[in-house]
Amino acid sequence: MKQLINVKQWKKNSMRLLIGAFLLWFVIAFLIYPNFNIILASFRTESGFSFTIVRKLFESPIAMDGLKNSFILAISLAITTNIVGIFIVLVSEYFEIKGAKLLKIGYMTTFIYGGIILVSGYSMIYGENGIVTKTLASFFPNFNVQWFGGFWAVLFVMTVSTTTSHMMFLGNAIKSIDNYTIEAAKNMGASSFYIIRRIVLPVVLPTIFAITILQFLGGLSAFAAPLIIGGKDFQTIAPLILELNKIPGSQGLALMLSLVLGLTTILLLILFTKLEKGGTFFSISKTKAVYVKQKINHKSLHIFVHAIAYLLFIIYVMPVVLIIAFSFTNSAAIHEVKLSFSAFTLDNYLTVFHDIEKITPFFNSANFSIQAAIAVTIIVLLGVGIRRKHDNLFTQFIEYAFLIPWMLPSTLIAIGFLTTYDEPKLIIGNKVLIGTTEILVLAYIIILIPITSRLLRASYQSVDQDYERAAKSLGASSFYTFRRIVLPMLLPTVLALIVLNFNSLLSDYNIAAFLSHPLKEPLGLLIRRYTSVEATGDTQALIYVFSTILMAIAAITVSIVYGWLLKEKKK
Repeated sequence: MKQLINVKQWKKNSMRLLIGAFLLWFVIAFLIYPNFNIILASFRTESGFSFTIVRKLFESPIAMDGLKNSFILAISLAITTNIVGIFIVLVSEYFEIKGAKLLKIGYMTTFIYGGIILVSGYSMIYGENGIVTKTLASFFPNFNVQWFGGFWAVLFVMTVSTTTSHMMFLGNAIKSIDNYTIEAAKNMGASSFYIIRRIVLPVVLPTIFAITILQFLGGLSAFAAPLIIGGKDFQTIAPLILELNKIPGSQGLALMLSLVLGLTTILLLILFTKLEKGGTFFSISKTKAVYVKQKINHKSLHIFVHAIAYLLFIIYVMPVVLIIAFSFTNSAAIHEVKLSFSAFTLDNYLTVFHDIEKITPFFNSANFSIQAAIAVTIIVLLGVGIRRKHDNLFTQFIEYAFLIPWMLPSTLIAIGFLTTYDEPKLIIGNKVLIGTTEILVLAYIIILIPITSRLLRASYQSVDQDYERAAKSLGASSFYTFRRIVLPMLLPTVLALIVLNFNSLLSDYNIAAFLSHPLKEPLGLLIRRYTSVEATGDTQALIYVFSTILMAIAAITVSIVYGWLLKEKKK
């Protein structure tokens, strides 16, 4: 009996050591080593280490303009997204607005498309061949068809497209406000604006502060919008890194810019965290009351708010509606930017699904995305599970290491992989990852780790440890307890994360632009290639079809995930 117990204990310890060894190898090989290597590579020359690249960076007008433009965009975006984001949350959640449910659906369209798809959609509406531009040009012969470009165009697109966090987090914060406090202020004669400024905002300020941090960092590392619609007049750091990396002799500047972007992101996260901790945020009331939407009694203000709300609704919805409509329009009508029932066709979809060359990029992206989504969930499950069982320096190290990609822009992660695994390395079995599909999947896994880790860790907190202790007392092994007790409780969250992660990677361009295999083109690169001024009606039709398919997949997956989460809350 004693020998049997020793065998079980040996197997248990061996499994823990194997898991620990795997996690340590993974963290060092793909989270620490590439990023450390990029720091060394930034200062490495043929004659040894040198800091001359720093001087070259400051002497490069293009690099300095890119840095300046990135900070201008980040600061501007932090302001404009809060103005628009707070407004759309107020009209959909706080004020009593006619058609609020419809408005909310419109504002939430950013949940189902983003990145290269979203920017392409706005480019095809307001760009040189866009429907709005051609309509304006037909009325004004001297109208500049290249008006939609540069800083203001990038800021407009990113402002509208990045209010998802406001709808997701600020909306819930608004609904948690105590209605008694608002009613008391109204009875004392306070105006709607005074209530918002002195009661509502202090309660939701921590949420606004957190969202502002995300928006600032998002503007700093913006990629798709500056690349497609920024033009030569407004280049930011991330697209500039991609361009410099392709130019012989300029890779050093690309590395240095990546390093600057990464260090700036880390420093800003530390600074914002300290500012947030130093702030005084409070709720005026601790009582519980069901929130009731507020009326706008001032007639002129009532009309003005409705007008702005529906104008924004049109801006949010128009890209989605036009993308879907043009996906069923023949190439001639697309080229002329004319919508009519006579131009309706299903040939665009038939072309995509019957031509293997055209549908292959979609399957490539689906293949890479599902591999990464499943792999990251398994890796994080191991990490979070061992952290839950053992609170020591090793598990704390793994936990904090999982947050590294959150502090680094995706371009820096991609450059780190490029500069590290372009030759055999012992840490990965003397393999070369450059030119393989594995490097793209690994990069996808890395960028998904932080959010997956946070959500799975939160889900783990809801698992009652008494069940595990009971199973252990009955002689069940750790693996059996996990498989039959813990995993079924985590399964809704696990499946939801796999679905959401899969969906978020389908149209990725940021990582794919650096690491994609030349013979395994992902969908994001195809869409970027077809999103050009020279694109024909046939190629534009393909973008509309793929965009519609991706939005449909996103809408379905988001509905399924929210359905699962709502069921879990009710249990």
